[in-house]
Amino acid sequence: MDGDGNSAYGHKTFTRSRSHFADRVTVDGRDGWPVAAGRYRLVVSRACPWASRAVISRRLLGLEDALPMAIVDPIQDDRSWRFTLDPGGRDPVLGIRYLSEAYDRREKDYPGGVSVPAVVDVPSGRLVTNDYQRLTLDLATEWKALHRPGAPDLYPAARREEIDQVMDEVYRDVNNGVYQAGFASRQEDYEEAYTALFRRLELLAERLAGQRYLVGDTLTEADIRLFTTLVRFDAVYHGHFKCNRWKLSENPVLWAYARDLFQTPGFGDTVDFDHIKRHYYQVHSGINPTGIVPLGPDPGGWLSPHHREELGGRPFGDGTPPGPVPPGERVAARGRPA
Repeated sequence: MDGDGNSAYGHKTFTRSRSHFADRVTVDGRDGWPVAAGRYRLVVSRACPWASRAVISRRLLGLEDALPMAIVDPIQDDRSWRFTLDPGGRDPVLGIRYLSEAYDRREKDYPGGVSVPAVVDVPSGRLVTNDYQRLTLDLATEWKALHRPGAPDLYPAARREEIDQVMDEVYRDVNNGVYQAGFASRQEDYEEAYTALFRRLELLAERLAGQRYLVGDTLTEADIRLFTTLVRFDAVYHGHFKCNRWKLSENPVLWAYARDLFQTPGFGDTVDFDHIKRHYYQVHSGINPTGIVPLGPDPGGWLSPHHREELGGRPFGDGTPPGPVPPGERVAARGRPA
């Protein structure tokens, strides 16, 4: 089980576990969980790229009040994700010390790992879903009645086939590919993942050389999913996971694209480089047994001009940017670029 709580790796190859709890929160409540403002709590780690998708989507769509958020400590112990960032070491709403307690209330002695993002039903304290692949799509579609005025359409019906295809490629070779390289225990497995990763990144760079976003001229779910890997690339994947053909900052197109997203409200203001680095370097003891967290790279470059606006595009379509980050959700200074 890796530090993100979503995967397993053995002697031969790394495999990412499927989400065991795949219930959905929907308008019609067909799985027993109807959309309702304030009923659920989104539990995330700012370190985890899979959880970061949900953090970004929630902010872009303006669901902060409708779907309150809990942030776990980036460092896990033998019971996995814990609420040690909160006073008394307990989530103030759920009253629990470990996310595993919500899992236990749903299914006692569940054999899988405790993963984020997780949606918990506040009245019962039970886990609803840990389906990281479906969660953000439902936030974009099933939760529409609770979106803020001016929220973007992150999963437009007319573009879904193309978005799905791009997301599948990005997931296989990039999102999951860095893990396949990083946790490989055989040279040939590492080289296969490494080769597929950089081949896909180069294809994405070609795609993005002439267009601002991955699909169409507005932000979509596809951009969110690529961003959460790119923003971690130089800080952890390049060295820690041996994905070192080149740094993101050495690829002119992808570096400009990633900076463009980082500087878009809803993206960079959710990123905590301190949480990211401490999690990967201190939790993955099999890869980094000393637990030493590198001081670099300097994150200041994320704020440098990118000039991607010259390609046109409308980040939020006919909508508007999200408002300021709620005070209780602002990233601490040590996790942000100066």
